[in-house]
Amino acid sequence: MNTLNLDLSNYRDLLKQYIRTQDETALYQAEQFSKLSMQQNISPEEIINVHIQALQDLYPELPEGIESSMNFLLEAMISYGLAYQEFQSLREQQLALKSEISVAASMQQTLLTTVKPEVEGLEIGAISIPANQMNGDYHHFVQNDDNKLGIAIADVIGKGIPAALAMSMIKYSMDSIPENRMDPSNILESLNRVVERNVDPSMFITMFYGLYDPGDAKFYYSSAGHEPGFYYNAAEDKFEEIEARGVVLGVTRDTKYRQYERKVSAGDMIIMLTDGVTECRQGDRFIEPEEVLDVIKANMHLPAQKLVEQVYKHFERLQDFHLRDDFTLIILRKEV
Repeated sequence: MNTLNLDLSNYRDLLKQYIRTQDETALYQAEQFSKLSMQQNISPEEIINVHIQALQDLYPELPEGIESSMNFLLEAMISYGLAYQEFQSLREQQLALKSEISVAASMQQTLLTTVKPEVEGLEIGAISIPANQMNGDYHHFVQNDDNKLGIAIADVIGKGIPAALAMSMIKYSMDSIPENRMDPSNILESLNRVVERNVDPSMFITMFYGLYDPGDAKFYYSSAGHEPGFYYNAAEDKFEEIEARGVVLGVTRDTKYRQYERKVSAGDMIIMLTDGVTECRQGDRFIEPEEVLDVIKANMHLPAQKLVEQVYKHFERLQDFHLRDDFTLIILRKEV
């Protein structure tokens, strides 16, 4: 088979052998001929053309109808060949893009990794699952020398690589903020200026920043247009929406953000999330926020990390294991 050639005489001999014998050997040779043709990028119409010439050599008196039908097939294969070449080109581009996105997703995971800190008297649960390869959600923990815990949770309106780049910028901007300026309002005002200068106006970033101070057991927070979180009052066994108003990052340079505070007692929980949690869908129906709270309440007996994982599993099942949006949920619970 190494002597197989892609020339007319070889093909004609193969065709002649098959017409005479119709045996498997000739078909095998034809199969090898096709494989060799593909390796040498020979188009289907070129093979058809070779077939027509071989037929004409073998049957000089080929009926006119047969010859016309072969010419018809040749024209059809020319169109097929052009479409196939375009398909192959698009497929190669798609594979290259998929490879680049995979590398970018890996880099994002490395760049945005955050370590969940240990804070005495506080349970922390955190989960962030991207709907696709790139995560448009972001969360980050910061702990200073006074044992104060800062928590950032953000969502880029817009996904993919641009969102990942914006999140990387936010992350490194936060790292440059001095530890003595961890007040949520100051942090959002600093990040707002960074976003306003560096991010395309068509891209919106919402962020909630909270600071838990174990010294006075208070939670300080500000919001830049982010999804409202919830507060669980253990003494009254009820949930309340965490009200915090503020403009999304990057709209105007000198935006000021109001800072709020809330006392956290034993058993209380602070629940922070992105809209991928509250806008889960069951079929064509968006769930109600109360359904999220019902699932949290049903699993409150679990440790905080197990609790957020259980909530995620519940809504993953509800959506037939197909997330439509990035899912990020953080729960702080003051130990009893």
